[in-house]
Amino acid sequence: MTSIRFVLNGTDVEVAGQPATRTLVDWLREDRGLKGTKEGCNEGDCGACTVMLSDERGSRAVNACILFLPQLHGKVVHTVEGLRSPDGALHPVQTAMVAEHGSQCGFCTPGFIMSMATGHLNGETDHDTHLAGNLCRCTGYAPIVRAAEAAAKEPVPAWLAAQAAALPDVDAPEGVALPRSSDELAAWYSANPEGRLIAGATDVGLWVTKQLRDLGPVAFLAGVEDMRGIEITEDAIHIGAVTTLAELLPAIAPFYPGFAAMIRRYGSAQVRAAATLGGNIANGSPIGDSPPALIALGATLYLRKGDERRSMPIEAFFLDYGKQDRAPGEFVEAVSIPRGPDRLKCYKISKRFDQDISALLGCFNLTIEGGTVTAARIAYGGMAGIPKRAAAVEAALIGQPWSEATVQAALPAFKHDFQPMSDMRASADYRMQAAQNLLLRYFLEDQGLATDVLEVSA
Repeated sequence: MTSIRFVLNGTDVEVAGQPATRTLVDWLREDRGLKGTKEGCNEGDCGACTVMLSDERGSRAVNACILFLPQLHGKVVHTVEGLRSPDGALHPVQTAMVAEHGSQCGFCTPGFIMSMATGHLNGETDHDTHLAGNLCRCTGYAPIVRAAEAAAKEPVPAWLAAQAAALPDVDAPEGVALPRSSDELAAWYSANPEGRLIAGATDVGLWVTKQLRDLGPVAFLAGVEDMRGIEITEDAIHIGAVTTLAELLPAIAPFYPGFAAMIRRYGSAQVRAAATLGGNIANGSPIGDSPPALIALGATLYLRKGDERRSMPIEAFFLDYGKQDRAPGEFVEAVSIPRGPDRLKCYKISKRFDQDISALLGCFNLTIEGGTVTAARIAYGGMAGIPKRAAAVEAALIGQPWSEATVQAALPAFKHDFQPMSDMRASADYRMQAAQNLLLRYFLEDQGLATDVLEVSA
């Protein structure tokens, strides 16, 4: 049982006696009677549960359905009920939604309002991106986007900005592990090697909401500040494990824009604001989107257990489905990416452009010197039980002229690297054909043929 403190809609709140894996949406609706925050999918897809979460890193929209109460300690939360000003005036996005007829059944509306209010506070103007995590099935998105555009012309309410910045002064919570350093985390994990580490809870949250699992001892990692952040040197980009995907995207874009473009399609704004790079690696999912890019870039993974640290090429971490080279009590501490000429392209294949799980994802990083392939790193997700390098394909390319004939000759090698499965997202044959086509796409784009999956041409 836990005892934590945070600010809810301008009021200090202390929550005691709750399980560490009680979700915010359940607590809001069942214990506080705040029914504006809706439970829709209960897995972070629909956005009906969106709230605004603020701390020393600013304000961001997050999914309350997979946000556990201990993750709120020392932070500020606003729900749709907290957007009316002290004098009773509506927030500009609420006024705009009414004026633009942005709601019909209304179930999704509070979540849209909270995403819009957070975007408004942060000066967001790419409304298609910051609203992509909110689904509507009756109003249609045009009036909602018009409302966001109209609200963007209005100033941020001073009272809301002040409340979002007024963080509570808190001590360490009771009854829950919230380590503040990697040393504290290492000590806790050594004492609880079978415990669960929770960073953003965008994956582990579903273990609770969908599988109803008892996670046992848990530690929440978002406060481990020495494992957060990005350090850029002349030779490498060093990324702490609890760095979120939202933080990584703008930092990596100047160096590897293909990686950044892929992150843009990783979940939604709400998911990217919570999901961490370390979590996306450590869960070992064969369809996690960041490992193929990191493998193609030749990244190094850093692990820690107690006072001992080790490193490895990131592809060596993934052994088999559900199995990684990680001992009990050992955790992912950081990742480093070597800097070099940008030859990286990442292609995500999914049924929707926004907020969808990959059927497969291919990342390519080839070095061409004097018209010859001199080095190749190619990795795929969704083609095996782990994120995996295409070693046979690489071997078929290296030393050959960089030509379409070479690419075509290398395509049969895919069957030596991968034996994909059929599931609800794609058949094995489709995955194999698409994986081969992505290599051809990489070649054609390298020759100057522009492609855009959002454009349709005859």
